[in-house]
Amino acid sequence: MAKLEAKGLRKSFGENKVCRGINLSIDEGEMVCLIGASGSGKSTLLRCLNLLEPIDDGEIWLDGEDISVPGLDPQPVRQRIGMVFQSFNLFPHMNALDNAMLAPRRVKGMTREALLPEVTALFRRFDLDDRMDHYPDQLSGGQQQRVAIVRALAMRPEIMLFDEITSALAPELVGEVLDVLRQLRAEGMTMVLATHEMGFARELADKVCFLDAGIILEEGAPEKVFGSPERDRTREFLSRVL
Repeated sequence: MAKLEAKGLRKSFGENKVCRGINLSIDEGEMVCLIGASGSGKSTLLRCLNLLEPIDDGEIWLDGEDISVPGLDPQPVRQRIGMVFQSFNLFPHMNALDNAMLAPRRVKGMTREALLPEVTALFRRFDLDDRMDHYPDQLSGGQQQRVAIVRALAMRPEIMLFDEITSALAPELVGEVLDVLRQLRAEGMTMVLATHEMGFARELADKVCFLDAGIILEEGAPEKVFGSPERDRTREFLSRVL
């Protein structure tokens, strides 16, 4: 049984059909990379998987339970499926530590004292322990993005979704954020990434999905999708970005 699965997922915004019947299966511990041009549906798919966007048709299954049924409370699902966005969305009036502890304190009712050892360990793990008392405007873009990842992990999610998390960073800062993903990959975190980092996807993904005009046009192991793509459209996209 897949850990997370989309079946015939459809989502439109007005006349714009963004996801047009997407089928995607993600196994426990798997890293799936979504590639494709801007506007192909990658970000919307992630937001639907996290229940940030209601779907128009289809189903989303988490551990064998349909989480897309109307009226379902999305909050418990979002606690299990963390998401990190390309914009860091840190609160400017809070330091890094308070930003990271806000959600588990508010949503799970945990005390600061109970959270402190675990969250401090997360900061230390990602080389941020000397930045915990810094405010967002005192941090580089790469540090802010790593704090955003720590904040998501503080909720102890089972699955992590990443939406183009390096696209807003200066090139020299991209590597430090990708190193965090490498660590999570080594620890067996289930992850779905929308990414433009083709080298990273080729190196670490278990499965690569090429999205085009709201459907998954091609999917498979990185060596297959990058090395011998079957579709002309995939070849055309890769020839432009590689």
